[in-house]
Amino acid sequence: MTEPGALIILTGPPGAGKSTIARALASRRPKAVHLHTDDFWHYIVAGAIAPYEPAADAQNHVVLDVIAGAAFTYALGGFTTFVDGIVGPWMLPHFHRQARNHPGLSLHYVVLRPGRDVALTRARQRTAPTALTREEPILRMWDQFADLGELERHVMDTSRDDPQFSAQSVAAAIDSRRFVLSTEA
Repeated sequence: MTEPGALIILTGPPGAGKSTIARALASRRPKAVHLHTDDFWHYIVAGAIAPYEPAADAQNHVVLDVIAGAAFTYALGGFTTFVDGIVGPWMLPHFHRQARNHPGLSLHYVVLRPGRDVALTRARQRTAPTALTREEPILRMWDQFADLGELERHVMDTSRDDPQFSAQSVAAAIDSRRFVLSTEA
């Protein structure tokens, strides 16, 4: 049986650098997967609600169950698995349920949080057709990550760092196990 890989949730508001860093880190591992959570919402072809809308709560829980299931399946197959998306503390129970059943697998939670203005500027500079560039939802999501209570120790400020330096900092934090979550939650 293959040794389980680690599962790293790389999260934060839009414009934090999640996708850039997850892609860079995954490419440096000998066996890795990069799950871009936005893709899972795009799989809904009819009846989808924008995930940042309050009415999307039930839909978002279903999607996070699917993401957590896929992530743990890859990790249990020996892949270092990077989950790249807006996974706030309110969505961690989806991952905790899976983690309790697999105590040999480490679950990391890394919150990239640049300053509010930096995140807004970065997000609004995106050019992909599906990119969220509207100020109101971007700032609302930033505000959701503004005070994480006991999870504040999982935050890395990426305001002043270039993507390469941020990726190196995140890699060092993962290797040190600084952001491993307890599965007791």
